[in-house]
Amino acid sequence: MVDSPVGTLTLVAADGMLSGLYMDPQRHRPPRETFGAPDPTPFTEVIRQLNEYFAAQRTDFDLPMTFGGTPFQRTVWTALREIPYGETLSYGQLAQRIGRPGAVRAVGLANGRNPIGIIVPCHRVVGATGDLTGYGGGLERKQHLLDFERHATVRPPSPPEKRYDG
Repeated sequence: MVDSPVGTLTLVAADGMLSGLYMDPQRHRPPRETFGAPDPTPFTEVIRQLNEYFAAQRTDFDLPMTFGGTPFQRTVWTALREIPYGETLSYGQLAQRIGRPGAVRAVGLANGRNPIGIIVPCHRVVGATGDLTGYGGGLERKQHLLDFERHATVRPPSPPEKRYDG
């Protein structure tokens, strides 16, 4: 578990790769007992990149991830990662992007089942009129993330400290 500006986040790994990032509480969150024993080892890089994101030092994530889900869900989740930081798309626009313009509802359902919130930015999908619609972590968190991205002044991360021996 990791503390963040949007509350406690639970990180889940499978085969050493990130397979889940869940808010507490979150709709469609698997039961806690399915997560296994807490082990921060596979999450060092995930935590570093999340900290950079919330410090406005990162606009995208470069992490090994693995997804369950159906092929259609994985297509939607991959397309979510292509929505630029600070921008939004409607569910219809996302359906168009994946070549399935008639699948707006299915896109919405897949978006709601995204297992890796924030990093796979399902919060960047809004209704056709720009209104906020469902979000597994709650509309207040969705609004917080969108406002944060729109108003953050992004700056590069600080370089690592140099050590001199001798």
